[in-house]
Amino acid sequence: MNVGFALVLLWSLSITNVVAELSLPQNLTLLTLNTQYILTWDWDQTTTGNAVTFTAEYIAKYKMKKKKKNWSRVCEGTTHTRCDLTGSDLHYLGMYMLRVRASAGGLHSHWVYKDFCPDIDASLGPPSRVELAPVGNLLDVTISDPLTSTQGSMKDHIPSLYYHILYWSRSDDPQGLNPKVVDSSNNLVTLPELEAWTWYCVMVQSRYDYYNKTSGNTAPQCMQTEGDTPYWQIFLYFLVSMVVCFLFVLLPSYAAFRFYRVLKYAFYPSIQLPAHIQEYFCDSSPGSDMPHLLTAEAELCCDKLTICPEVALLEIHVPPPLTAPPSELEQDSGRHSSQGSGDSGIYSTEGGSAQQGRSGGESIRRDQEVDSWQTLEQVKMEEMGRESTDERVLDEGVVDVGV
Repeated sequence: MNVGFALVLLWSLSITNVVAELSLPQNLTLLTLNTQYILTWDWDQTTTGNAVTFTAEYIAKYKMKKKKKNWSRVCEGTTHTRCDLTGSDLHYLGMYMLRVRASAGGLHSHWVYKDFCPDIDASLGPPSRVELAPVGNLLDVTISDPLTSTQGSMKDHIPSLYYHILYWSRSDDPQGLNPKVVDSSNNLVTLPELEAWTWYCVMVQSRYDYYNKTSGNTAPQCMQTEGDTPYWQIFLYFLVSMVVCFLFVLLPSYAAFRFYRVLKYAFYPSIQLPAHIQEYFCDSSPGSDMPHLLTAEAELCCDKLTICPEVALLEIHVPPPLTAPPSELEQDSGRHSSQGSGDSGIYSTEGGSAQQGRSGGESIRRDQEVDSWQTLEQVKMEEMGRESTDERVLDEGVVDVGV
């Protein structure tokens, strides 16, 4: 019994001496930012000439009290002196135990342990984005929350997270040595007490007072404030908007309207052909505006076309009668004969008979002239009747007749 115990003791001592030949990893350190966790360590390469690999594991701290401890292995057989724990889904408020050992040639070093609580040990990052926007003579600062490794908001893990805003006038304090400070947990902050038309620079950092965490500052961003818009600038904006409206709205509309009018006048003219002409060019069916198409036979078989010259009507001028009407001539001749007989009695019978002969001849000539005058009047009436008939047929102008 004593011999067996001695053999087991010697064997355990030899194993301990072999393990002790490998040195331990030194200076276990966590590089953290929000929910990104990287475990690093140092290793003295002069202690062994063999290739050394490392193994890193973790376990929740409350499981350390159990008899059977189920360690979760993250890195195994790695030659690097670092192990990324970001993808291990460590709860931000949880407490964990981390351990690392070295291995070389079948030999293993002792485990080196380190406590880790992300809520306590993880560093806090600055806001992911900061934007400035002028609002009159003030500035609006829009702050985006720090992001987790899964692109979530750190406020989901730290509800009491707030922002420390530093701002200064670039003209009064170019280096930002005496900035003004505003603390706010809101993502939109309006900076007070600013001057119009002045450049201001802004930096923001995240803070968590429970564990006294403070992030670094964001890069400085500068923006100029504005003021009341002058009236000439308002008028200029209005004028420019009117020009743009005319160029891009009214002018195309007017051009389209003119194009429509041209098409309408071209295909639907306002002046229509007479009805007796349209019936030869359009379909004879009621309500149809389709053009009447002529066949080849209809184009070849046409009626004889006769062109009549314009009839020139002669103007007839009737000369006035040479003597007075017969009634007046007879009265004058009777009066003359009575006066001649009363004045002198020396006329002989021959003279009286000769005078009667002349008077008789003159009366016959007058009767002939009256007849010719009546004949001319009849010709004149007939010509006037013919002209009225021609006017109704030929629709020509009235021919003046001189009397």
